[in-house]
Amino acid sequence: MPDAQNAGSEQAAPNGRSPRRRSRHKRGSGGGGRQNSRKSNNFAAVDLGTNNCRLLIARDAGESFRIVDSYSRVVRLGQGLAASGALSDESMDAAIDALAVCASKMKAKRVKRWRCVATEACRRASNGEAFLRRVKDETGISLEVISPRVESRLAVMGCVNLVDPTKDVALVIDIGGGSTELSWVDVRKLRDDQANHRLHRPPISAWASLPIGVVTLSELVPEIDDKNLWYNQLRDVVREKIVEQGCETRFTNLFQQGRGHLIGTSGTITSLAGIHLKLPYYQRAKVDGLWLRSADAVNVARDMGSRTFEDRAKEPCIGKDRANLLVAGCAIIDVLCEMWPSKMIRVADRGLREGILIGLMQKGQRPKIQTLPEAVEAEVSDGT
Repeated sequence: MPDAQNAGSEQAAPNGRSPRRRSRHKRGSGGGGRQNSRKSNNFAAVDLGTNNCRLLIARDAGESFRIVDSYSRVVRLGQGLAASGALSDESMDAAIDALAVCASKMKAKRVKRWRCVATEACRRASNGEAFLRRVKDETGISLEVISPRVESRLAVMGCVNLVDPTKDVALVIDIGGGSTELSWVDVRKLRDDQANHRLHRPPISAWASLPIGVVTLSELVPEIDDKNLWYNQLRDVVREKIVEQGCETRFTNLFQQGRGHLIGTSGTITSLAGIHLKLPYYQRAKVDGLWLRSADAVNVARDMGSRTFEDRAKEPCIGKDRANLLVAGCAIIDVLCEMWPSKMIRVADRGLREGILIGLMQKGQRPKIQTLPEAVEAEVSDGT
């Protein structure tokens, strides 16, 4: 796989055409004109996941970067994948529509370099390669299907500056639509790397990829009327998958001794934080970087697991689009807090896309992520 530091520098810009025009993209069209040839400090990261399509565009600002635009849409690319083994036509159409918007935004912002990645749904699907060719033809975007290991590393890169330096290990939890990536970061080595300006890659001591995310787990254990039974069934499956991956004892002694802490990078933990704060709508500035008591996160998770779909949908930080998937994420968080006990969880509304941006900018040191513009800050986080 191309490394994040080098990807995107020689590609033609995506054409940003509407997929309804079905015009075949030719290399260089839409990106080689005078407008896009002007100097630009803008970089872009596109993440096509099992449930969402997300874009971040950021401007290189010396020792930091500033996010100038973002986009997120629920596309449900992996819906039904576990049963059929293939991406559905409806899901692929929705993803291509969203990617066309990403391409248009990248062209409008005259993006200098970019990296566009796809994760679990495209890794699993029997028609994944055909879908990637269609994306290229209809949007101009070349999607790179990254491995779980690369996905974990990029997510850690994006939130490594939220690690508590007083601990010895941090478990970074990235709950996606199709899988959950777990990365154990050696905080002692991280402190040494930061002191000596060696931050090319985060010091991940161990990692695991669980083959369950909010979509796949929800489909594996469908919702039933008995909410208590359903929630316990979800948790049982999570424990089984952790044991199957052979990671159930990794660094548990350090966590039991109070020398570890958790970082959650997914929409599940940001949604739980928003609910805990009783926000009238999702506000990134109040959630990103928040220290949340693990007990509070688990209490909110179990409360969500006890509610009906209609009751969950009334929460302003959830809504109808994500109410059916949230409980699966809650069950994953619940079990991880039980197996890797930590007094606090650091909530990160950042992760893979920010990790991509950091890599593209080839910084000698990790950039600081600055506050989003107000218009972007109001963007509602999608529920993975």
